Amino acid sequence: MRTLLAVLRRVVLAPAIIVVTVLLLTTLPLWLLGAALLSPLVAGRLRPLRLLWLVVLHLVLESLILVELFGLWIASGFGYALRRPFFERIHYAIVRAYLWIVFREARRVLRLRVVTAGPEPDARPGAPLLVCCRHAGPGDSFSLMYALLHWYAREPRVVLKDTLAWDPAVDVLLNRLPSRFISPGSRGGEDVEAQVGDLARNLDADDAFVIFPEGGNFTPERRERAIATLHRLGLHALAGRAEQMTHVLAPRPGGFLAALDAAPEADVMMVAHTGLDHLLTVGDLWRELPMDKELVMRWWRIPREEIPLGREERVDWLYSWWEDIDAWVEEHRPQDLPRRPRRENAVPHDG
Repeated sequence: MRTLLAVLRRVVLAPAIIVVTVLLLTTLPLWLLGAALLSPLVAGRLRPLRLLWLVVLHLVLESLILVELFGLWIASGFGYALRRPFFERIHYAIVRAYLWIVFREARRVLRLRVVTAGPEPDARPGAPLLVCCRHAGPGDSFSLMYALLHWYAREPRVVLKDTLAWDPAVDVLLNRLPSRFISPGSRGGEDVEAQVGDLARNLDADDAFVIFPEGGNFTPERRERAIATLHRLGLHALAGRAEQMTHVLAPRPGGFLAALDAAPEADVMMVAHTGLDHLLTVGDLWRELPMDKELVMRWWRIPREEIPLGREERVDWLYSWWEDIDAWVEEHRPQDLPRRPRRENAVPHDG
């Protein structure tokens, strides 16, 4: 079934994206005229034009990447050498270029500013890292990848939801790079943990293994379901702790613990962020344009020797960190940029 879906995405959906992009570009003057006429009739400064530009940018980049990936497949001997380091570096370069363009335009078109609160993290290459991040929307997830690739020169290995594989470029790229698409709601947790453990083994000094222990973006409904699941499993103490956390989901420790066991040489980097939490759909993006928002990130590096050894102790340790992240998010609720005073300990990242 998975093979059939992969063929559908790559043989049908990927060419369809390119065809739609060509049609959009050939009729772009009409779309621009329509967006310009509509702009004075809706709230937000030039909202239709801003959204149209983001759609055009995404489709053009997606199509260019798909063409590049097809060319690399041919150049590698029709896939024979795709896993070799030379081609892996090229694929990471494609991801890096895509994120650079997207974030450059996001800052300009959306009026978005990204800052690091607190001390600048010690995340440069030198030793492998396990990056454990709060999950609060696709914008925040892309921000993390951008930071690891551009600010800290890391090569991420990422565990992500299988629904993201429906983006053809993401599907092809990440299936050629070290990554795993998993279904958080599926049964067979041991198999998922085994996949995560395999991905976290043999990390290099410039690798960053990335995992989102919550298993999905935060919503109040998912929070309630996660708490109910803990009660149903008889984990009432953990459920009680989860009920006290109002901005994060109860973490699912299985995959993260598997990564800890598979990479005993790696330190852990905890990451929290706030600012784009509520942007989960195209409708959310439409309502917010232009954003005039500040995305704030906070990083904590935990040396390996400070991490407990036993499974139960590690679960308690992970929940304690998630309680700290929940408290940090409460203290850094997003505000509009013009009304927000500049914090002395916030480090802007505009490059």
